[in-house]
Amino acid sequence: MKELLLEVLGWLGYLERFPVLLQLLISLALLTLSRLARQRRWLGRLPSLAYPGVGLSLLALSCLLLWAMGQPHGLALLLGELWLGWFGLSLLHRLLVGRLPTTTLHQLESRLLRPGYLLMATLVLISELDNLHDVAVIPLGTLFGITLSIEKAFLALLVFYLVLVGCGPPAAGLAWLLQRAVGMSDGSRKATELMLRYIVVGLGLVGVAAHLGVNTTALIAVAGGLSVGLGFGVKEVFSNFVSGLWLLFEGSVRPGEVLMIDGDPCEVRRLGLRATLLWRDRDNAELLIPNQTFFTEATTTYTASDRLRRSQVNVGAAYRHEPARVIELLETTARTVPHVLSEPAPKALLLSYGDYAINYGLRFWITNPMNNVSICSAVNQAIWQAFQQQGIEIPFPQQVEYQMVGPPQTQQPNLGPH
Repeated sequence: MKELLLEVLGWLGYLERFPVLLQLLISLALLTLSRLARQRRWLGRLPSLAYPGVGLSLLALSCLLLWAMGQPHGLALLLGELWLGWFGLSLLHRLLVGRLPTTTLHQLESRLLRPGYLLMATLVLISELDNLHDVAVIPLGTLFGITLSIEKAFLALLVFYLVLVGCGPPAAGLAWLLQRAVGMSDGSRKATELMLRYIVVGLGLVGVAAHLGVNTTALIAVAGGLSVGLGFGVKEVFSNFVSGLWLLFEGSVRPGEVLMIDGDPCEVRRLGLRATLLWRDRDNAELLIPNQTFFTEATTTYTASDRLRRSQVNVGAAYRHEPARVIELLETTARTVPHVLSEPAPKALLLSYGDYAINYGLRFWITNPMNNVSICSAVNQAIWQAFQQQGIEIPFPQQVEYQMVGPPQTQQPNLGPH
């Protein structure tokens, strides 16, 4: 580690040279001016993508002036090339927008393209300052009796990162093939995809350990240390991890299912190592529920076997209306509402005789539990319109006031407007 620090201090010594500082200042100034010009629209209606091109043109002109003055310009030219590559990523983003889902495109850029380009740019800059081979053999220290160099540590981290980020598409493709071959549901496919990703990541860890030369004795020692740590500080984390794996194998909670959380339908988006991510439709909120919660608390699911759900709305009608007529009207009205299934058919029931109305319940089936609130609202509106057209009264509580001015038996109710 001391040798690495000395090497980095040696690179910083280049900043004491005036030609190097001059090229850095010119490049940074032009980059800053280009960003300010784009943000404040200094060039009027010029497209946003044209501003980096203007900055690169000015940088090329600056390199030409430095060359004419007999000053070094290699660093400025290299920074311009790296700037051009970063600008190319912006162009690639414009080309991919609309062709890939927004989430997929964001993950591709933030996890692979931009980090990969920054890593490549760093290696290029280091190669200009020093010999990469000499830097790679610098020792960093020892781990489990193994001497680690920058090359070993860098390759181990790179392989593990690529396995962690890149295992998603292959796992999704294999899970899709299994779904086609076996005929599993979408929830089972997503659970299989997640299990395959865990397996690939685990194999990647083993491969990194083998690359570093870690022996089995060291691994046993690490496992023993982790077992001690589990009893003190990370018991809950380990419990959530095991609970997540158990939920995957058991299939009780899978991505795509709809669960009732605090009376609201929530869709399972992702089953993570520590917590499950759910999406609540009514306020577009994402909930993180620890995995072990599903082992200690009862949870209602509407998609364990299928996504059909029976819903119900309640309404009251006046006593003067024939119940059979009201029941028939409710069932007919439900069939006209979109997203209400005709099979199983809607069913209206007389529930009870209230103080001022006969209480009815209209039961119907829907295919997506996440749309239950909006469909119930549409059914209630349809019932209101149908009752208005057929003259069915929806009564409400009323009060009669008496004016006491004499003996009670002589009083008449005050039926006037209030």
